[in-house]
Amino acid sequence: MFRIARNRKEMQKEYLDFLRGLFKGADYTELVYMTGILPIKKYGEHSAINIFDEYSMISPKNLGEYFGFTEKEVYDACRQKGMDYAEVERWYDGYRVGKFHIYNPKSVADALTWEEIQSYWTGTETYEALKVYIDLNFDGLKEAVTAMLGNGRCVIDPTTFQNDMTTFRTRDDVLTLLVHLGYLTYEKETSQVFIPNREIEQEFMRAVKVGGWDGVIQSLNRSQELLESTWALDGAAVAEGMSAIHSETSSVLKYNQESSLTSAVLMAYYSAKIYYLNPIMEFPSGKGFADVVYLPKRNTEYPALVIELKWDKTASGAIRQIKEKKYASWIEGYAGDILLVGINYEKETKVHECIIEKYVKTN
Repeated sequence: MFRIARNRKEMQKEYLDFLRGLFKGADYTELVYMTGILPIKKYGEHSAINIFDEYSMISPKNLGEYFGFTEKEVYDACRQKGMDYAEVERWYDGYRVGKFHIYNPKSVADALTWEEIQSYWTGTETYEALKVYIDLNFDGLKEAVTAMLGNGRCVIDPTTFQNDMTTFRTRDDVLTLLVHLGYLTYEKETSQVFIPNREIEQEFMRAVKVGGWDGVIQSLNRSQELLESTWALDGAAVAEGMSAIHSETSSVLKYNQESSLTSAVLMAYYSAKIYYLNPIMEFPSGKGFADVVYLPKRNTEYPALVIELKWDKTASGAIRQIKEKKYASWIEGYAGDILLVGINYEKETKVHECIIEKYVKTN
């Protein structure tokens, strides 16, 4: 009802009144079990029908393992079918439902049935459905989507969401809806949302290719070159790449706050997902927090990256802060090289500066 008749408020109210009258205080009702994509509609802080225990993607309570296939179930099924578990994991895992890692059940079932790993999401949704929401004009929404495309995460407050598809007051309400629709996943311990897997990432990429996201695709495409420049300690090339991304995405990222610089950096290092684990934001190390840290995947020889961002200061100051506060000390045990990356953005001149140094380990 709240999806198909999303704009028919009177019909929605009549439907809720009908359910309330049908169930509340009825002697003939022993138990009611209802399913749906969205939780029961809220008005303000309260549910329109307060007689249910609700289990949702935001709050699964103790039923998280039943929201989809668990890791063990998928691993066992892949062994039986002789399919590559790591690839299935990359495409369909990533949902955090309570304490469980949950796989998209329909996509896993289709992949096992047809013995082919690809996106099966379009069988139930199209990218236009996603585009409607990420194009909404809420402060910080496009920056959040851009950061998540770069494997970043965003902190949200899901409690203000009204459990419908039209009542949005902030970007957090929009992102909470995307959690319920399966486009994002929510980690309760950190209150963070992120894109769960490659299947969903493809839907986001399709959505941003079509209007309103000028320069984002170009910036993502140039990220491999920027990453290689980082490995080569070529700070000038990285600064040039960051400036190009700034120019290409000026209509999407509003460079009036430091969070936009973080989003731009995550987008610039989009290709890092091939070689690195998901970026760690505000990594606790030494005497403070490094802005962004990329740790290589297992059994690779790529250098770890410790990135410090500055706004209207200097790149050398960023490098100095990394050293003085010993941001790299916590990953000294990593066998490979560690690169320190300092990036500064001068707001008035719109100039990016980058300095890259190889970290000298103490032992």
